[in-house]
Amino acid sequence: MLIVKKFGGTSVGNRERIFNVARRCAEEYNDGNDVVVVLSAMGKSTDELIELARSITDSPSKREMDMLLSTGEQVSVALLAMALGSMRIPAVSLNAYQVAMHTTHRYGNARIKRIDTDRILNEIEQRKIVIVTGFQGIDKFDNITTLGRGGSDTTAVALAAALHADACEIFTDVDGVYTADPRHVKNARKLDEITYDEMLELATLGAGVLHNRSVELAKKYNVVLVVRSSLNENEGTIVKEETNVEKMLVSGVAADKNAARIAVVGLKDIPGVAFHLFNSLARKNINVDMILQSVGRDGTKDISFTLEEEYADEAVAVIQKNFPKNDYNSINLDKKVAKVSVVGAGMQTNPGVAASMFEALYDAGVNIRMISTSEIRVTVLIDEDKTDRALASIHEKFSLDMA
Repeated sequence: MLIVKKFGGTSVGNRERIFNVARRCAEEYNDGNDVVVVLSAMGKSTDELIELARSITDSPSKREMDMLLSTGEQVSVALLAMALGSMRIPAVSLNAYQVAMHTTHRYGNARIKRIDTDRILNEIEQRKIVIVTGFQGIDKFDNITTLGRGGSDTTAVALAAALHADACEIFTDVDGVYTADPRHVKNARKLDEITYDEMLELATLGAGVLHNRSVELAKKYNVVLVVRSSLNENEGTIVKEETNVEKMLVSGVAADKNAARIAVVGLKDIPGVAFHLFNSLARKNINVDMILQSVGRDGTKDISFTLEEEYADEAVAVIQKNFPKNDYNSINLDKKVAKVSVVGAGMQTNPGVAASMFEALYDAGVNIRMISTSEIRVTVLIDEDKTDRALASIHEKFSLDMA
């Protein structure tokens, strides 16, 4: 069997944990399997590199940031190769250029285009464990790119798809996917299985277990994922197309505090305004999420939307640049907001989920500022300081359905 294993930063945070990962990989190798390992940077090293850059300049170029941040993964893969070597297990570490991992040109948030597998397959044929840097790639000009925070998950799934791996295991500091973040919700329960669609919604909406683009790739190429802990031997959560158990009404509750709300007040109520607004943002690769447009009055309307907090200031600047001041009254930016969502495939055939969620928020004294829905999701925008209270109340409301 060919198995791809991905280990996050916590799993390789120090010497002892690196050797723990080495032992787990060696066990798989000694069982006769071919092993490809994808690693994140050690512990908080990525955050430390960001702080180091900020100590040099307040506005580092995106290209140089990718060059800097990519070093974190190179440290962890080299150390793991050394650890395996000390255990008499042949291993080789490869960075994105050596693989090669071809991506788009967008620094800081590149997307994988294709992977050259010849080097990896050659190393596997020599019975080596191949250890690949996660999170990074190279563009058509051979510049180093990064895939965004959590991008090592995407690297692992892309490799599993390109290599036609028999299994893809994602190791984290938790032992699976939970109905809510167990750090904030006491009675959160681990799921045995979850569908790609449910996991994609949860990942997109703030559940930090998997990177959302990794789930997109897994669904596209039908790569079955197993999410499990690197710190114990517990069975994890299987992520796949369809689950064997009867669909629960709600599979999970998620929160995303990395959100901001922008309201453009008093826009001219004429055809094409919304297109002009969101097209100007799209040209700058700024993604928006929830959108609310007010009923026109006195020849004007208001448009509110949410986006990732890190892009909020840039978005305001883009709007100001593309709309003359007399085309709107004001732009209001609020960064103290959070998105809270319930997700479940069972919602498609069960009415009343939104009403139950809103009742839970009412019981908790939490006001709703915006609402967005899909077939398997209901999301609300609330004040950030009420996030944990909202999560606990909603999870309690649906806890019988999750049992």
